[in-house]
Amino acid sequence: MTDKLQLIDSRTTDVGGIPVARAIPVKERRTIGPWCFLDHIGPARFAPGEPGLNVGPHPHIGLQTFTWMLEGEILHRDSLGSEQVIRPGQVNLMTAGQGIAHTEESVPGHPSVHAAQLWIALPETHQTTRPRFDHYPDLPRWQQHGAWFTLLIGTYQDRQAPTLSFAPILGLDLQADAPCTLTLPLAPEFEHGLLALAGEVTVAGQTLAAEQLAYLAPGTSEVIISLSAGARLLLIGGEPLAKPLQIWWNFVSFDKEAIRIAAQDWQSGDPRFGEVAGYVGARLTAPSLAGL
Repeated sequence: MTDKLQLIDSRTTDVGGIPVARAIPVKERRTIGPWCFLDHIGPARFAPGEPGLNVGPHPHIGLQTFTWMLEGEILHRDSLGSEQVIRPGQVNLMTAGQGIAHTEESVPGHPSVHAAQLWIALPETHQTTRPRFDHYPDLPRWQQHGAWFTLLIGTYQDRQAPTLSFAPILGLDLQADAPCTLTLPLAPEFEHGLLALAGEVTVAGQTLAAEQLAYLAPGTSEVIISLSAGARLLLIGGEPLAKPLQIWWNFVSFDKEAIRIAAQDWQSGDPRFGEVAGYVGARLTAPSLAGL
């Protein structure tokens, strides 16, 4: 099984004034199934008077944004009129489809934030679906072999998450109260990624360094993991994409021309993306299309 294991270092970037570890896309791995973006945010602490996370209005197409909250609170607003605070143990899911804009801000009175933020590429047949927003405060959660499991999206061990999905996918959070070793069954048709969110984690005998992603190629039917007391692990998976995916700025598509049009529409103020009501601040500006 270890010949199917690849260790990938995250790269540090900035989101809304907070340094984050970006596990995908990176040079070694751009997608894991339909998952095409994974940021580990924090845990970050803010001194009194510091603004915390603040991401101004920006657009998306062709994807779902997926936020799994571990600590603190974030306020989501979007151009559909949605306004939703996400709290620990909850998932926010925004389906961009043909186009949407949104903002994210730390909630006053919460001096910390810790979350995983991901994107899910929509299948070609759903790339231009109508945008929508869904909030999931209650997810399947159970204890097994010394660890707590939370099913974030997809199916696992005969359990089904309520989270909207358009293709076979898996998102699973594991948290250990005490040291434990687990054998996790996996769908062999999926590729998988495992990222430690807290504590010490070992995957197939390999200890993950800080912000290191373990990638498992298709054909893997199980993996042995070890968690230290208090450790937390994010497991994602899905069937490999059949076609190369284009990712540019906040846009995802299987067609470069669709991204060019979306960028031009955003810069020109085209109504396809709408306006985010209630946010005080400037819209984000798209970078030059020269590199696309």
